Amino acid sequence: MKTKYFFLIIAFGMFFAACKNEKSLKEYMTDSWQTTYLKIEMLTADKSDSTSVYEDKFENNPKRLAQSKYNKDGTFSAWYMNDKNERSEESTGTWSVKNDSLFIEYFYNERNVKVAYKVTKTAEGFDAKAVYDWDEDGEVDDTLSMKTKRIKTTE
Repeated sequence: MKTKYFFLIIAFGMFFAACKNEKSLKEYMTDSWQTTYLKIEMLTADKSDSTSVYEDKFENNPKRLAQSKYNKDGTFSAWYMNDKNERSEESTGTWSVKNDSLFIEYFYNERNVKVAYKVTKTAEGFDAKAVYDWDEDGEVDDTLSMKTKRIKTTE
């Protein structure tokens, strides 16, 4: 009888220990990332009845890569890295998380961007999906899907 209770206590202890080891999304996001896949589907591109799709798999030594770094203090920076390891088009902003969503706010291309991504952790990094007005036609009907991988930065 005591053996059953002993194993039951051990099983519950292992269960709770395993649950505590998983990082929160905020802890997980506090790192540096590189986009490995990007797809934007614009249903009513430029207020037309046409759908426009932009997709990049970042294969075959692309000329530039999108990278970002999320800091513990709720700030982040994002930039493009060219094939000479030079940064360009750097922007900064703020970020926060709630449940499985990442909320970011930044200024880029002469506009304020406030967008929420549903984030799924992966073995390499994270996948994210957001619905937003990416083509700036006044309709929040464009879907961005991306995959990332964790990287090391010298910042």
